[in-house]
Amino acid sequence: MGKELQLSQLEKDVEDKDFWNDSTNAQKVMKTVSGLREDVESWNSLKQHVHDLTELVRLGDETLRGEIEAELIKLEADLDKRSFTMMFSGLYDHDGAILAIHAGAGGTDSQDWAGMLERMYLRWAEDHGFTAEILDSTPGEEAGIKSITIAVGGRYAYGYLRSEKGVHRLVRLSPFDAAHRRHTSFALIEVLPQVSMDEANIEINPGDIKMDVFRSSGAGGQNVQKNATAVRLTHLPTGIVVTCQNERSQSQNREFAMNILRARLLELRQAEREEERAILRGEYTKAEWGSQIRSYVLHPYQMVKDHRTDFQVGNSQSVLDGELDGFMEAFLKSGSGS
Repeated sequence: MGKELQLSQLEKDVEDKDFWNDSTNAQKVMKTVSGLREDVESWNSLKQHVHDLTELVRLGDETLRGEIEAELIKLEADLDKRSFTMMFSGLYDHDGAILAIHAGAGGTDSQDWAGMLERMYLRWAEDHGFTAEILDSTPGEEAGIKSITIAVGGRYAYGYLRSEKGVHRLVRLSPFDAAHRRHTSFALIEVLPQVSMDEANIEINPGDIKMDVFRSSGAGGQNVQKNATAVRLTHLPTGIVVTCQNERSQSQNREFAMNILRARLLELRQAEREEERAILRGEYTKAEWGSQIRSYVLHPYQMVKDHRTDFQVGNSQSVLDGELDGFMEAFLKSGSGS
């Protein structure tokens, strides 16, 4: 296999006594080695699974039928997962992701909807073995959240989550309306790749950044920060503002905030290039807030529908519990994510 040969060569390079002289390049190589090793071990495990199952079938023992059928189901699920990850061909698809949720117009209902989306994505991340760390959060006035930023760590996290970028719409009977009328709520999902400084190739002039520090907002008690550890960075040329208040130290919060700023600047640069190409092709349409990518209907019927792919699920609660892979796969197969 090509990946095995590539891994073997890189492992030899790592053993060279001068390998760590260039720490930036060394870290990039180590990241590549880690990914290749995971791929090779994964495929070798699959080959062994097929071999073991073949040997069971050759025994011709009817008493093993149940065990063989169970193993076939596991093997099919494993193959489906691998074929899914093979669709991740984007530049940053293998990286972690920064997921941001913003409540739209609609007051308490939209803030509650943003909180429901937070739960949905945290459940999804947990089910897939990804780490999820809340970097910044602004609670809602009565319920839910106004906004939240979550770092999702793990291989392919960005590849999965980039399908979620856009406006998400909820239709339900409002629990905050005394007349219990039907309300429509909106929330905006942002998804950025977690990229290192060298990968993003984004230069940030320190003179272009205004930094403010403040006390982190907490739940009270021992968690209240007595020192100003939270950080707000303003990128003066673009007006982009980033905050981080999760970590105990100001330096850690600043590092996280810089990572988010770098990702936002990368996204801005890519969006400008896409816009230029679309204008040249004569097909540019400005993205408006109301152009939702997905609707979640809880009343008068149950349905979640993605408007880009027409993929839909009748069980809205299962989707809100984190079952999102069907939507992500349909997005990738449609070519929308290429």
